[in-house]
Amino acid sequence: MKLSPPPPGVIRLLFLGDIFGDPGRRAVIDLIPKLKESAAIDFVIVNAENSAGGRGVTPKIAIALMRAGAAVITSGDHIWDQSEIIDYMAGEPRMLRPLNYPPGTPGQGSVILETAKGKVAVMNAQGRTFTNPPLENPFLATAAEAARLREETPVIFLDFHAEATSEKIAMGWHLDGVVSAVVGTHTHVQTADERILPNGTAHLTDAGMCGPEDSVIGSRVEPVLQRFRTSMPARFFVAQGPVRVSGACIDVDTTTGRALSIIRVSERWSEP
Repeated sequence: MKLSPPPPGVIRLLFLGDIFGDPGRRAVIDLIPKLKESAAIDFVIVNAENSAGGRGVTPKIAIALMRAGAAVITSGDHIWDQSEIIDYMAGEPRMLRPLNYPPGTPGQGSVILETAKGKVAVMNAQGRTFTNPPLENPFLATAAEAARLREETPVIFLDFHAEATSEKIAMGWHLDGVVSAVVGTHTHVQTADERILPNGTAHLTDAGMCGPEDSVIGSRVEPVLQRFRTSMPARFFVAQGPVRVSGACIDVDTTTGRALSIIRVSERWSEP
């Protein structure tokens, strides 16, 4: 992906969807510096909740992603699958968990970071439809948190980790004009509905996955087929081979927080 630098007063955000296993992790770590240069990216956000063998994220992985250029790491329903992440999150504000967990849950659901173009806020929330564990109402939680964040910056990005497309689309309309962008994660399948909503919020129902192309949402095909064919339990493994890195690139006016453009990202990566 090659883009001209954004004009003055505009910050360019890159968001990469669910990183799946070692193949997705290697691809993202390799591509972030290249995409930052070729597309003049100012700020990178990645969802890494499936980056550790397809389930959860470890401190080591989080550190490697940040060293590669990710400013903020978001997550979702698999955030607690690797227990060592709990203590790490207490001291790393850039590693987010969904903000609609109940009070007292380790970690935090939003962060504000200073950049050369001003402050950027990132929120992470989880849907409730077909998703476990059941959390607090994300519509109420995101509205309250966005109002708090806007006291410091109008540039606000939300990773909404949810199963139902209807819930993710509804969240975009719910926060239209309140945040700069609402991009969904969790299904690992990129949607083709990117748009700027009427009041200036960029929306994409699902960013897609950063993981093996020849797979079933990241896992090897045969065990998944076996389970569907027989209804018997099957152990799933991370697939290998070429990786599709998926996400969205969003330009935001730093004064108003309104999105000016959103472009889907879909880059094929093979082992160097």
